[in-house]
Amino acid sequence: MSDKKELGLIALVGMVVSSCIGSGVFATAGQLANAASPGGALVSWLIAGLGFLFLALALANLGAKRPEINGLFQYATEGFGPFSGFLSGWGYWLSAWLGNVGFATMVAQTLAGAMPDIFSTGEAGNPNVMAIVAVSVILWIITFLVINGVESAATLNAVVMVVKVASILVFIGFCIISFNAGVFTADFWGTMERNVVLMNEAGVELGDLGTQVINCLLIMMWMFIGIEGACVMSARAERKSDVGKATIIGLLVLLVLYIGASVLPYGVMPYEELVAAPSPATVTVFEKLAPGWGGTFLSVAIIVSVLGSWLSFTMLPAETSSDMSNEHLLPASWNKMNKKGAPQMALIIVGVCTQVFFIVSSFAADAYTFAISMCTVTIIISWTLAAAYQVKIGVQDHDYVNVVFGVIAVAFQVVTVILSGWAFMLLACLGYIPGFIFYAKARKEAGSGMTKGEVIAAVIVAILGLVSIPMVATGFIAVF
Repeated sequence: MSDKKELGLIALVGMVVSSCIGSGVFATAGQLANAASPGGALVSWLIAGLGFLFLALALANLGAKRPEINGLFQYATEGFGPFSGFLSGWGYWLSAWLGNVGFATMVAQTLAGAMPDIFSTGEAGNPNVMAIVAVSVILWIITFLVINGVESAATLNAVVMVVKVASILVFIGFCIISFNAGVFTADFWGTMERNVVLMNEAGVELGDLGTQVINCLLIMMWMFIGIEGACVMSARAERKSDVGKATIIGLLVLLVLYIGASVLPYGVMPYEELVAAPSPATVTVFEKLAPGWGGTFLSVAIIVSVLGSWLSFTMLPAETSSDMSNEHLLPASWNKMNKKGAPQMALIIVGVCTQVFFIVSSFAADAYTFAISMCTVTIIISWTLAAAYQVKIGVQDHDYVNVVFGVIAVAFQVVTVILSGWAFMLLACLGYIPGFIFYAKARKEAGSGMTKGEVIAAVIVAILGLVSIPMVATGFIAVF
């Protein structure tokens, strides 16, 4: 993009934190309660924290060793060729606007809870047509903002970051003050007979510790989408060395906020109430802690927070698709700039895709979980290829410590998808089918065309995607 402004360390940390903190931190208390006991949640956070620490270290090392490379997908291109770069970039692009669908769903659910007479079907937290229309208007306002200048949108995003972090800290502070160790440890592993009966009545089955961890990981991974935000915006960094620092600092800040906001509620509200709370559960928790104003305060904070991340997730795919076009992985038209220096056509495509999928996902059994799960598995492709490149340059440089870090980061991503996200990954393959058409056009524009190996790989991915259609239709993959 033209007239690029430089971002310092604080701004890059802000991009990481603001990109990650959206709907997840407010929804996760209820989601984890339906998936794990307090002990299971803590073990899951330990595993997820370590997994993302190694990913952050890999991204930091890549930023230091290959400062000339801008963005996430370029790591895959540099390491494994243009087709891998396309797989990474298109996965990131899909993930970004699918994340916007998750944000849209959360805003709709929050409106339904805060103003049920206007935005709810009558069932707690269930948005109606009015909510869908209202959120759709918000979607196009955000798109218009970014079309009229990414830099001005980034400034607004920094302000929103302060608001969202402050609101989370207020929530955590109230939870600490009201924390009851007896409530927290009443059934630390979720095995007491009384709670098993309550869980069955609520339709929740935690299972053993391993099952709890597996059911938590995909939820937690969603909350770290945006950890690569500094990498994606590295072309705007004042100093390339700040990109790695911002990623590590951002991760540490996020872990403190996430663990506090998701685990402390186990100690302020009986388990059966936490499980039964409508989404987002933190609103119910805070209303109990601060009757009369807590629920409203957090509802407003959620909307502001989500809008901030929504803004970031509209900026990031625009940046990525523009860079992919420069690398001849997408057609040149995807990088056509308007007078404000923004890729207008690419942004409109993102808006249309978000709008359509938001309406479709509204019919899913759990629209929010479906949207964020799709968002998560697609970005895992980008994360995995970046970590694999870290392994490659580690071997080339005989830097075996970083090889180990990269291997652990790759293993964490792959194992998580196999254990808890394989069905969503098959569905994500459908999203690659139109992408292959754009990739073929881009390679033709570059005068090279797709190689035989690339065609075979594209066909395999397309087949995997098509296989998911009858699996959804027969209910083997539960969506609706």
